[in-house]
Amino acid sequence: MPVTELAATNLVPPKSPRLTRARQTAIFKALADPHRLELLRRIARAGCPLACADARAALAISAATLSHHVKELESAGLLDVRREGKFAYLSLRPGVLASIAQLLAGLDSASCAGR
Repeated sequence: MPVTELAATNLVPPKSPRLTRARQTAIFKALADPHRLELLRRIARAGCPLACADARAALAISAATLSHHVKELESAGLLDVRREGKFAYLSLRPGVLASIAQLLAGLDSASCAGR
């Protein structure tokens, strides 16, 4: 079976995207807002695409504010938004958070410990 078919059947994990410095900066700026971070937590906990209406109710913010936060997270490359008519569903973009975690883990240098 070709790799593309394996990936389509979830037997091969998606590759972590390579993030440019500009994208890393955009991601950290997006994550700096507590509402955006909580929105990502809610989407992750949902385990499947989260309806914007459910996200708005959980965060107790206006529709305009939610729209702003979704736009910022989508622009940073953290979210995928699927629109169905007047409804929108939010999901985490695969591999992006893992790439950021890997970046942060690389900053924790054991070589400087004890100096």
